[in-house]
Amino acid sequence: MSDAPFTPVLAGYAAGSEQPAPVTPKNVPYHGGPTNPSAGALKARFGDAIVRVDVVWGETTVIVDRARVNEIVRWLHDDPQQRYDYCSDITAVEFRDLERPIEVVWHLRSIPFRRFLRLKTLLPKGQPLAVPSVYDIYRGADWLERECYDMFGIRFEGHPDLRRLLMWEQYKEGFPLRKDFPMRGRFSRSEQLRQALAQNPETRYSMEELSIAEAFEDLPADMRQRLGGGEKVGE
Repeated sequence: MSDAPFTPVLAGYAAGSEQPAPVTPKNVPYHGGPTNPSAGALKARFGDAIVRVDVVWGETTVIVDRARVNEIVRWLHDDPQQRYDYCSDITAVEFRDLERPIEVVWHLRSIPFRRFLRLKTLLPKGQPLAVPSVYDIYRGADWLERECYDMFGIRFEGHPDLRRLLMWEQYKEGFPLRKDFPMRGRFSRSEQLRQALAQNPETRYSMEELSIAEAFEDLPADMRQRLGGGEKVGE
């Protein structure tokens, strides 16, 4: 056990004692308003990798180059003047307009500076739906990225254990939050029920989680090989 005293993280402490106390904003314009200072710092640091900055309802959104997502998030996390130490959400947005790209969204918060920043990157239709993972920066991104993959089919390159989270691994109907997904599913109700009942509820995803030895034999061959090789899953 460490003898060092526990120091709580107080919201806003890094901004200095001269900062005004936070208040609920009023009469916030739809477009415009003050920009999160991190947006200017990102432009100065990454140049052309910052595609656009928008301020909507008082919240700053920075659209960034897909290839540099991990580098940008790493800097926001590590730089002492940014300190975005909390990734609260990772999700995606698809529009019915077929010409509009899919947006992948990260919600980042700097507790020490009391800042919120929304990052986005754009994935044009017809191109691979893949972005860099930020799991190596925020371990809490593990299940957030898996859910986004499960619902939208977006692959997070570098994630150590990218697999479905809400649907079972052998789910064959696609990605339920995509706009081309039928509201009743791709299969008939009877086929959906048959597939659901065919799943083994005792099946787990790591040797420690297997409740009975026979469940391991019910896993697909590729999963048995992965688990048998001792590969560690994400936290």
